[in-house]
Amino acid sequence: MSARRPTLSAVADAAGVSLKTASRVLNDEPNVAAETRERVRAAAEALGFRRNRAAADLARGGTSTLVGFVTADLANTFYSAVAAGLERELRESGLQLVSASSAEDPEQEQQLAEAFVERRVAALVVAPSSSDHSYLAPEVAAGLPLVLIDRPARGVDADTVVIDNRGGTASAVEHLLAGGHRRIAMVGDLPHLWTFQERRDQFLESMRAAGVADAERLVRDGAHDSATARRLVAELLALPEPPTAIVAANNKITVGALHALRGVESDLPALVGFDDFELADLLGVTVVSYDADALGCEAARLAMARMDDGDGGTTHRVIPTRLVARGSGERPPA
Repeated sequence: MSARRPTLSAVADAAGVSLKTASRVLNDEPNVAAETRERVRAAAEALGFRRNRAAADLARGGTSTLVGFVTADLANTFYSAVAAGLERELRESGLQLVSASSAEDPEQEQQLAEAFVERRVAALVVAPSSSDHSYLAPEVAAGLPLVLIDRPARGVDADTVVIDNRGGTASAVEHLLAGGHRRIAMVGDLPHLWTFQERRDQFLESMRAAGVADAERLVRDGAHDSATARRLVAELLALPEPPTAIVAANNKITVGALHALRGVESDLPALVGFDDFELADLLGVTVVSYDADALGCEAARLAMARMDDGDGGTTHRVIPTRLVARGSGERPPA
């Protein structure tokens, strides 16, 4: 059995002082004799005592310096880029980011969010998977700074930072239409996710505006991983009239589509992916790009602004997108 972590009481006993005096020394409070201060610190060092900073802050009626981040999928490079932006911006203000993944499970998201709240984090950032965030309403009412990223909250008023999903999707469809395509497919994520709903709805709206009334027949969803995306793209290519172009609704789907297209020797469809990803430039993949790092930075700024001033209405920020043509989206229809 491993040794137990030394307690403050053990430090006080070793230094020959009261528990209150030991606490004052280790919390850097004034009005303690220099000789006593040195004796307490020497005892703490000898025992290997480490101060519980969170407990000390809460004991003084404050909050911790930790900001909780409930991410939807740690394996997705999009969320790691968001986390990097969050962490960098928070660190400059003396705050630390602590992350946990819901794996797109609404129940797990709530459990993680409530666990962060119980630990009295200074602020909470959530990438929602749930369709109901009313469980956080009492905490927001009590002053918890809450920021939702990538998807808006439902059931609670909170600051949000999202991508221009509709604008990005419209640019992808318009790019393919301008290249002469009419049979354009979309392969998307889980159907309950707000981001995919926005991208799918805009895809259908743009196609109908171009006079393509039956565009929905080439929409596939449920591709939450690249393997499923690969299978769905292969099924589309096996249709009697396969699509001449494909819009992949996120980076993992684009990777799956590339695997499916690898064995196609002729009539290779055009491909536009939503989200940039590593090596996309070397692979010549046309994408709808945006700055995921900026999304994290903006979320951190909103959280810190809410920490400084909890009053006022909620803020909604939209990160712009741009289409980056690299070759895959410029293939002409067969």
